[in-house]
Amino acid sequence: MVEKEMMRVGKGRRGRVALYATQILCVFFLFHLLYTELTFKGTPSQQIKLDIVVTGRQILLDSKPVVSSEVKKDHVITYDVKKEEDDNLQYLLTRLVGGEDRTKLDSTGFACDNTSWSLLCVTNKPVKINMSTMRVHLHPSPSLPENTTTVIRPYSMQESPYVMNYITPVTITTTPPPPPTCDHHHQHPAVIFSSGGYTGNLFHEFNENLIPLFITTRLFKSRVHFVVVDYKPSFVRKYRRVFPRLSDHEIINTAVDSSTHCFPGAVIGLKFHKFLGVNTSDNPQNYYSMADFRSFIRQTYKLKTRSVFHTSNPPVLLLISRQTTRKFLNQAEMVKMIEELGFRVIIASSTKEMVDIEKFSRVINSCSVMVGAHGAGLANEIFLPDGAVMVQVRPLGFQWGTDAFYSEPGPGMGLKYLEYRIEPEESSLADVYGLDHPVLQDTASVAAKGGYAAAREMYLNKQDLRLNLNRFRETLVEALGFIGRHKDIANT
Repeated sequence: MVEKEMMRVGKGRRGRVALYATQILCVFFLFHLLYTELTFKGTPSQQIKLDIVVTGRQILLDSKPVVSSEVKKDHVITYDVKKEEDDNLQYLLTRLVGGEDRTKLDSTGFACDNTSWSLLCVTNKPVKINMSTMRVHLHPSPSLPENTTTVIRPYSMQESPYVMNYITPVTITTTPPPPPTCDHHHQHPAVIFSSGGYTGNLFHEFNENLIPLFITTRLFKSRVHFVVVDYKPSFVRKYRRVFPRLSDHEIINTAVDSSTHCFPGAVIGLKFHKFLGVNTSDNPQNYYSMADFRSFIRQTYKLKTRSVFHTSNPPVLLLISRQTTRKFLNQAEMVKMIEELGFRVIIASSTKEMVDIEKFSRVINSCSVMVGAHGAGLANEIFLPDGAVMVQVRPLGFQWGTDAFYSEPGPGMGLKYLEYRIEPEESSLADVYGLDHPVLQDTASVAAKGGYAAAREMYLNKQDLRLNLNRFRETLVEALGFIGRHKDIANT
């Protein structure tokens, strides 16, 4: 019995020794793997982002391993991540066009998408761009013969003939480029657009530049080069937080760069969907919405308030106070009435304070309600929290654009929209022409006689507003209901 017990103990000791040895070997093996991971360095062209297509949507992953391998039946299969990224970029470029245009892009390497508003051309083949002449040289092919030329002015609102006259044209051609060869070789596609047009006006900056830029480039996950014609330093400086979140590279300013650049593909122009909005079904991936753009803006400017129900109590009302035209002539009385309803009022009246997007966006993001007369300042609704209320005071006579510009985009942003239409007696034009004059009683006659320019001059440039406080008060009580702060109008 003793002998058997000793044998059993001996076997137990040998088992434990074997287990300890195995554990030590595993530790050394894991240490070796960790050391390899920490010390491995790829070439600059290999340290990239990897895209994997899953159920038709792009899921973007940061990829540390540059080359991976899989052992299968004694064969080693090597995956070149750089090649996969190149293939993926070609795929993403084709997503910018659809239908027959996509078929054409697949077969020729070049196609243009011409909608009712915008014109955008795409090539998924290598291009050479001369920045001094803004000529984009494509490689000719049997399906894309030599001397094929397309000229495009890369501004999103192609239906604005006055603006388009001032946008620098870009020539896309298969004509062989003259020497020299490329001064700069790039790994990612170029996106060429103009910062001209109506930049300097907040509405147009978002409507024709930033939202179209988001629609066009967001799916590339920053792997694009922005090539800007009609470069406006003030515009680029104003939105210096936005551009780096859409591109990993410095903006190429064609006004100062006269060299030749080579890219693996190019997009010329920007997509436009609708005023201050995104058509989800029309965007490149059938994925991005206006809610996504607003989330992008909140992240860009570090805006903390997502919902109006997270704002302060008493609620804050921002009053956009114009200083030139469409002024509120009884603004002091308006503010007193608004405060009596329980609001804390912030008055924004200085162009200087509103042009600082970083600071002003945080002010707006803290507000529950924004009020202003029709004009560019109302585009600040972009920064309001979800569920907030935007109140547009609609001036007399000029109705064009008031719906498309602000009332229609509001719900797409997750906002409530209210409107206060002034009566003839609330217009300063009554003091000039009298209440019975056609300018006040038959406002359509002004446009019928002088067209858009005459209507704009009369009703936007020459009109100020004196609101009926009793009527306007009812609009603000309705706004209080929307933000969950009900007010008994009969007892105030």
